[in-house]
Amino acid sequence: MTDPVSVPPHAAPGPAAPTPEERAALSWTQSARFLTTASKLEQLPPPGLPETAFVGRSNAGKSTAINTLAQHRRLAFASKTPGRTQHINLFELGPADAPDALWADLPGYGYAAVARDAKLRWQQVMADYLRNRHALAGVVMMVDSRHGFKPLDRQLLEFVSPRVGMGEVKLLVLLTKADKLSRNEAARSLAQAQDVLGEVATEHSDISITLFSALTRQGLGDAACTLRAWTPTTPSTSPTNPPPIPIPPTPST
Repeated sequence: MTDPVSVPPHAAPGPAAPTPEERAALSWTQSARFLTTASKLEQLPPPGLPETAFVGRSNAGKSTAINTLAQHRRLAFASKTPGRTQHINLFELGPADAPDALWADLPGYGYAAVARDAKLRWQQVMADYLRNRHALAGVVMMVDSRHGFKPLDRQLLEFVSPRVGMGEVKLLVLLTKADKLSRNEAARSLAQAQDVLGEVATEHSDISITLFSALTRQGLGDAACTLRAWTPTTPSTSPTNPPPIPIPPTPST
């Protein structure tokens, strides 16, 4: 049995030179382009291509991570006022005449300065998407590596855990802003996140985690390879980039 939580072999602090597989994956992520935006679930196009949702607290670096993966400075709008994005933005990937995947940038959560009614409305849109969107194949969750899983992060994790636990939806956690940590702090952040994810992992789940920095590009290749592997036509591993090191789930008590 394959252990359900995995860490890339070079997820330790410090970016590495990209492998051939990482370069190919980054070439694919660079094809991301804006498709449409929706304030309600029914405004999205009919389910078809596999969709990957990007979620995270309003100040966790979600838009920056998307732009770094796409190698595009303004693909995902990073507002100067966190929490202002109130729509689901869809991006298309692959050849223009034969796209093979979609990314969904969901509203950030947890920013206190936003009016309560507006916050509840778009968080409900996000919840409906994660619960009901049949095309959802994966979730990329941004967590600030300096602070770890906050209560709202854990709440969202619990919300998606049923679909993740059944193997219906894959999960990748990016520990963002890793450049701000020392090597010991980064290793501790990674270990603490592994413990949290081990609590929701099952024998059917596909959960990965990596340290990530938009500034130094640490974890960029790992994330791109994971996302590319989620596309059905793409092999998950190759001789040039071995499979991630498996981490067992937390034993039940």
